[in-house]
Amino acid sequence: MRSGLPSSAFSGGYGPLAVLSSVLLAISVAVSLLFGHSQAEKGAPDADLTKTAPELQFQEADGTSLTLADFRGRVVLLNVWATWCAPCRKEMPALDGLQARLGGPGFQVLALSIDRGNIDLIQSFFDEIGIKNLRIYLDQGSAAMSTLGITGIPTTLLIDGNGRELQRWVGPAEWDSPEIRSLIRRQLAALAAPESKPRPPT
Repeated sequence: MRSGLPSSAFSGGYGPLAVLSSVLLAISVAVSLLFGHSQAEKGAPDADLTKTAPELQFQEADGTSLTLADFRGRVVLLNVWATWCAPCRKEMPALDGLQARLGGPGFQVLALSIDRGNIDLIQSFFDEIGIKNLRIYLDQGSAAMSTLGITGIPTTLLIDGNGRELQRWVGPAEWDSPEIRSLIRRQLAALAAPESKPRPPT
């Protein structure tokens, strides 16, 4: 018995089923691309990178020169931002809250400004919005952008105690959320764990 469908629908030609399949595939791809883009805009983390973060030089408020190597042995949340960046300004209180909750010998939020102005500009902004726990770090030459492969701000890197980049967020995020705090605590637990168990005596 012949079905009512044309033979081209079964022969691999461009019949109704083939056209419908192509349309559905195109819609699926478009939805996937749109969803992925919206997630990136919301600050969704990239896949685990586990690569050593490149060296980067910057200054403290008193002019002392530092590099990322100076933070080895601590879990670091490196947030690259600027006072002229609206999303950066909006998420700064949450970063301050995260530092207040978890900051200490094992963890630090490193908010690295790429402002081309002086330290007073950043301090004035911190005073304006009540930032109490973050220290001022300045990359006046914006070297972080090229050195870390950053194309937009805010961009935030999670770096472990060995200087390896574990995760990267492009865009703002809820930094003082339970999910982020849980992620940081897991890294702190890994930092505290011995690398190897002692061998039993022979």
